[in-house]
Amino acid sequence: MAKQQHHNAVASDFVAFLNASPTAFHAVDEAKNRLRSAGFDQLSEKEVWDLKPGKKYFFTRNHSTIVAFAIGKRYVAGNGFHIVGAHTDSPCLKLKPVTKVTKGGYLEVGVQTYGGGLWHTWFDRDLTIAGRVIIREKKEGSASSYAHRLVRIEEPIMRIPTLAIHLDRNVNSDGFKPNTQSHLLPVLATSVKAELNKVVPENDSVESGKEANDKADSTNAKHHSLLLQLLATKLGCEPDDICDFELQACDTQPSVIAGAAQEFIFSGRLDNLCMSFCSLKALIDATSSEISLEEETGVRMVALFDHEECGSNSAQGAGSPVMLDAVSRITNSFHSETQLLEKAIQRSFLVSADMAHALHPNYMDKHEENHQPKLHGGLVIKQNANQRYATNAVTSFIFREIASLHKLPVQDFVVRNDMACGSTIGPILASGVGIRTVDVGAPQLSMHSIREMCAVDDVKHSYEHFKAFFEEFSQLDAKIVVDI
Repeated sequence: MAKQQHHNAVASDFVAFLNASPTAFHAVDEAKNRLRSAGFDQLSEKEVWDLKPGKKYFFTRNHSTIVAFAIGKRYVAGNGFHIVGAHTDSPCLKLKPVTKVTKGGYLEVGVQTYGGGLWHTWFDRDLTIAGRVIIREKKEGSASSYAHRLVRIEEPIMRIPTLAIHLDRNVNSDGFKPNTQSHLLPVLATSVKAELNKVVPENDSVESGKEANDKADSTNAKHHSLLLQLLATKLGCEPDDICDFELQACDTQPSVIAGAAQEFIFSGRLDNLCMSFCSLKALIDATSSEISLEEETGVRMVALFDHEECGSNSAQGAGSPVMLDAVSRITNSFHSETQLLEKAIQRSFLVSADMAHALHPNYMDKHEENHQPKLHGGLVIKQNANQRYATNAVTSFIFREIASLHKLPVQDFVVRNDMACGSTIGPILASGVGIRTVDVGAPQLSMHSIREMCAVDDVKHSYEHFKAFFEEFSQLDAKIVVDI
């Protein structure tokens, strides 16, 4: 019973993390709050870093990527970095630069598909919006300044309705094949109700007639005034103070522990907030006590990147130099010799953590007979001969050995030869930085659906495996000889 309660404690913490993180921006904000509470100091990439052994730090880039690290008390420049890398983004519907769409007496919101989502799962869901907004802040006696603010409307305000079967008689036999440009627009309101609920400016008597109408037309040229008013009310500003935004549609149904035996987590964004949470919690807990870093010779690090779902090619994606920049700056903070960076990289190890495909009971033929990851079975080590995953025999052994030392379950995955293989940040970082890498992930079902599922046990297994990696890697790596 005590073991089950511990399982649920980790899973309950994960569910709380999920419910606080509808977007990558919110996930990073939640990570920041947790790191600060655990004694990590925030750094700025725009400033010079003054780092000290035994201390813990983090920084963000674009507020959608975050890197946290703890420096061992016995660390010297040139020693290795023990890194778990994951990503903060998930497939979703992002609002277009011009969202204002009016058709057939309805106000709709223009969206664009982000990543490879299962878009049919977004129909008939209670949706809202969340993300970040750039607002103008007016201060008396000084020029305006501009602030980045996170926003989340809790209430369901939109829906993408499906077409009645009476108007699409063959949908069950031919399949549901929505056009993502024409059929995937959320309905915000009807034109009649929107007009009746239109907010009248307080200064309408001064700015009346054509001037007021021109200003309203200018403000609302890109977006429905109703949408802007909802955002402004939530932010505590005026609609005219909203300069720009990056928003996305979000499901309002909360993440939960579920199933007849309370063994599952039902949620969106498990790919890849599950690995983000487990690695973050592992780093925090592996550095929480006074003696955690006493014997550590390396640097323990978590790097959570944005934009994995669309290829990682951005200033804050895994394809950017963000992780190499961090490794370089930390190394150079302790010694300026240029060759120490290369030495540090060859002594480092990356766990690329991204969710894995669990065996589906209704589609057994989609998995290779000898490689069928199952829920409750622990982290999955992913391998691909064509380097779609970066795992090799050495990196796989290291990760398995850590599992063996702590009696943690581990599984294997290889995609069928007649199916295409996905990829992760692992090969990007392995080839770009030159760091030894293993690709792993917790098993899940319904990947890239608006509503996914994984096992409570695997959240705990993943957390414990990553925590053990941070605590054990230095000693284990010293026993392995490859390039001599």
